[in-house]
Amino acid sequence: MGLRIGVDTGGTFTDICLIDEGGAIHVHKLPSTPDDPSESIVAGTLALLAETGASPAEVDYLGHGTTVATNALLERRGAVTGVITTEGFRDLLELARQRRPHLYDLQTDKPPPLVPRRLRVEVPERMRHDGTVERSLDEAAVRVAARALRAAGVQSVAICFLYSYLYPEHERRAAEVVREEMPEAWLSVSHRVLAEFREYERLSTTVVNAFVGPTMSAYVGRLRERVAEAGIAVDPFITQSNGGLISLDVASETPVRTVLSGPAAGVTGAAQVATQAGFGDVVTFDMGGTSTDVSLIRGGRPSVGMELEVGGIPVRAPMIDIHTVGAGGGSIAWIDSGGHLKVGPRSAGAVPGPAAYGQGGVEATVTDANVALGILSREWLLGGRMAVDAAAADRAVAGLAAQLGLEPTAVAQGMLAIVTANMARAVRVISVERGYDPRDLALLAFGGAGPLHAARLARELDIPRVVVPTVPGILCALGLLAADLRVDFSRTATLSAALESLPALAAIVSELERDAARWMEREGIAPERRSLRPAVDMRYAGQNYELTVDLPRGDITAAMLGSLLEAFDAAHEQAYGFASPGEPAQLVTVRLEASGEVPKARLPELPAASGPVSSAETGRRRVWLPEAGGWSDTPIYQRALLRADHELSGPAIIEQMDAMTLLLPGHVANVDRFGNMLISDEDGNR
Repeated sequence: MGLRIGVDTGGTFTDICLIDEGGAIHVHKLPSTPDDPSESIVAGTLALLAETGASPAEVDYLGHGTTVATNALLERRGAVTGVITTEGFRDLLELARQRRPHLYDLQTDKPPPLVPRRLRVEVPERMRHDGTVERSLDEAAVRVAARALRAAGVQSVAICFLYSYLYPEHERRAAEVVREEMPEAWLSVSHRVLAEFREYERLSTTVVNAFVGPTMSAYVGRLRERVAEAGIAVDPFITQSNGGLISLDVASETPVRTVLSGPAAGVTGAAQVATQAGFGDVVTFDMGGTSTDVSLIRGGRPSVGMELEVGGIPVRAPMIDIHTVGAGGGSIAWIDSGGHLKVGPRSAGAVPGPAAYGQGGVEATVTDANVALGILSREWLLGGRMAVDAAAADRAVAGLAAQLGLEPTAVAQGMLAIVTANMARAVRVISVERGYDPRDLALLAFGGAGPLHAARLARELDIPRVVVPTVPGILCALGLLAADLRVDFSRTATLSAALESLPALAAIVSELERDAARWMEREGIAPERRSLRPAVDMRYAGQNYELTVDLPRGDITAAMLGSLLEAFDAAHEQAYGFASPGEPAQLVTVRLEASGEVPKARLPELPAASGPVSSAETGRRRVWLPEAGGWSDTPIYQRALLRADHELSGPAIIEQMDAMTLLLPGHVANVDRFGNMLISDEDGNR
């Protein structure tokens, strides 16, 4: 096995993780290049290769997480997009679900649709739910629509017809006509993007795919070119929202799969670390420069959802269930109209960044609060690669304090308390609101700022144990080295959960397996590395929302149906607090997760400690800790000098290139054989 590299491009930093043939981990961090992320990806990769004395030709795997599709959607920088849809459905994007974002706020405006009305065209056609053709496709009308869209400067076309998820014949022919009339246009067709029911969500997802498609295709082309020019012979992979990897070609065809690319890689890496450390049930806590992402892992598997709103636009696709809040190191503190201190969601980003970065930022951020309180070094970050302007951080916090009439230390500490409360609410969304008690979970902290805030967040939520990985700031990049190739297939066909539906269910599963086999052949996945995991969305008859339940492998039999119904009742009990065994149930959408295992590097184990933990202490500094009564002379430890079985007591700060970890008074941290720090209260209780 040669060199394996994972790269995560975030809003502030780009993280690179390299595992060499001996299993050693090497990391690098550099500012992101938002205008063209491929620049920082290749520059950081080459810098890390140079640091390790390796050649680009030795790289045999390169995976990366990307925010290209997400940013194009959030910033409305996608292609000029047109829609061709069934007659009578032109206004569906605006009608949506007819729900107000805020029920009692009469001034709230919904985000405008990605496609203006003038670029949405209806064509006569109508397929019924049972496959009968009520009205044949008017091909001449499709041709006229395509010409009109081309004349309007449309670059990308979304096609979405009624019931095409069951019977796609009309969509296929319409796509052929559009291709003839607009050969240069990027095409997104709903039955290929999302073969599921619910017209609005399917149309919205198809439009998002079309909107970001040209941007992602151009990015993929630049990345492929830069990687080849750098002398790296392998084609990169991209992580998708479900945590699996896809090739650049698949990412170009269905970029909507990548809207949670970077955060999903972090959860994948967290799942591997948690399993290795002996924790099956954890909350992942990824705090970066702009936002915080939290997710739930149960039994070693990340929770997966099907729908997400990005900038107010629904996207329906299999994705790791991640909840995001605008709470990061760059989150800006401000004073509202009532004179109250607030933090975020606005962020200083990479440029100008926090005042402490010396890039021109003047507003107080969470990072500046940590510098002002001495929690972060007042001299440098990133292992000495980035100088800290402590005076600028102090001025930013002092300016805010003067407006509030408070002491700077009180304001800085207040900022940390507010951002902790914001993050705690996010954790409750994916735990308490899903029926799980945080006290039964561990908190796995990563991201550049996660370990710095994890101790206080855990105490806020009464979580008994915190796990800090060996390279927490690079875990998203490391997660790319733990991910397998994966694509999800689905087909909606509402069936009663009864014996008479079993032949139809078996036929759908077989059809999805054939689709999966074709994808695996295309990707060159060896038979021994292939795996399939079927599931089905279920509900009680009369319900409008479903729960996904694993479908037992093997023959579709009456015994299998009984097991499936029992699993659904248990899932319903977990999610809603009750179940109705014996009530009629329905099988709504059949799903198939197809995976191709990729070779994974084995993470090295730490040697056992041969000396006291004091040998890792590199100095002390004054740190403001209310838990210690104010300013505290706090020991500083170097993470690279810690060994297995070392034990540290708080208060303490553990520094490393990619992150810093804070131990509060009363905390104890034990280093396990894989280098993870396991933090708990000294008495083992909260």
